[in-house]
Amino acid sequence: MRNILPFLTRIPVNGDFEKIQKELWAIPLVAPISSTLPVLVLYLKLPLANILAVLALYLTIGLLHLDGLADWADGIMVKGERERKIKAMKDLNTGIAGLFAVAMALFLQVYSLPLVPFYSIYLAELNSKYAMLLGLSTKRPLGHGLGAYFMEGMSRRQLVIGTLLYAILYLPVALFNPVALVGLVGLLFAPYMIRLSFKNFGGINGDCLGAIAEITRAGTLLVLAFVWWCV
Repeated sequence: MRNILPFLTRIPVNGDFEKIQKELWAIPLVAPISSTLPVLVLYLKLPLANILAVLALYLTIGLLHLDGLADWADGIMVKGERERKIKAMKDLNTGIAGLFAVAMALFLQVYSLPLVPFYSIYLAELNSKYAMLLGLSTKRPLGHGLGAYFMEGMSRRQLVIGTLLYAILYLPVALFNPVALVGLVGLLFAPYMIRLSFKNFGGINGDCLGAIAEITRAGTLLVLAFVWWCV
């Protein structure tokens, strides 16, 4: 886990990039760390806690995945052949589709948080990290970037271990409040995003993984907000 933490967060710890392939199973373990500060902000009910919590989250994890979402959305919205979509996704300039996707992801998170318990952002971040693991487990890389590099080391064993860790990390919250189990529905955003990536790009790269992570987190919070608003 020590080696994967610097890649998925901005926490200043030393890690060996060459060993990340063997620690993909530990991706769900990053969630309790990356969500600690946002959960604390919400628990203390600070003024503008929903905004501060989202800022605290991105202060911890950085903006790499959010940037991936922007690139992914630009590629998705391009009409035409797959090559054109891939070219748009890899374009260094961010288009209106990317800006809209980022704005909506932030909007959903900020405005969902006041409607849910303080620990919901932990569940959303846990789903987000597990969604990345599911994306890697497809082993259908697009290009030869980081996504392809990580997929080379992905195995069924790592997926099984990661799934068990995900369940163990989710269980305490579910026991504390069974309604939290509804957050599992948020995971459905992961296969949907994976399917869209396959359909439009033919595979998954780092941008796709970032998009999968961001949409799954925002989608989970949206699901939880709707449920808690109804009960």
